Amino acid sequence: MADTYNLLISSPEGNLFDDNVCFLSLRGEMGDLAILKDHIPFSTTVKPCKVKIELENGDEKYADIESGILTVSKEKTILLSSSLKWITQKNS
Repeated sequence: MADTYNLLISSPEGNLFDDNVCFLSLRGEMGDLAILKDHIPFSTTVKPCKVKIELENGDEKYADIESGILTVSKEKTILLSSSLKWITQKNS
């Protein structure tokens, strides 16, 4: 079983994602971030970027985000987004 943590993504429209994940990457205020289980707690603003999420089963999800706030704690990682659009990946 992979090391996972709970990720909640929420927007003004409601919760967009709430599940256990292995990995999250996005662009924070100070640069690119990769969040794994047991990451040190912190908060940052999120810049416009492509978000990558690796699920527990190995699948990946991608989204475009305009801006937001990321909070990482021991209990949960929360991404609050003003606007997030899921991207459908095509096999190469």
